[in-house]
Amino acid sequence: MIEPEPGKTKISIRLDNRVIEHFRALVEQAGGGNYQTLINDALVGQIQQTSMLDAVRQVLREEISAGKAGRLGSRRSAASTIPKAASGRR
Repeated sequence: MIEPEPGKTKISIRLDNRVIEHFRALVEQAGGGNYQTLINDALVGQIQQTSMLDAVRQVLREEISAGKAGRLGSRRSAASTIPKAASGRR
């Protein structure tokens, strides 16, 4: 019996034939390797990409919120410096 690598679990999974054929073709083009490893690498890449997108979205949300808050504050301070007669208020 072959011992599994640490951090890996043997499972049974059903994949579309297209998926298996694609990864087997990649292995063949590369001159050898293991198509299951390529599938695993693709799944890990998807996890990393999703994590990166989530991080970017969070940064954008924070920047947009900070920008809105900054613009509101500058509008208020600009309005307070306009003389009442010039601003149309009496």
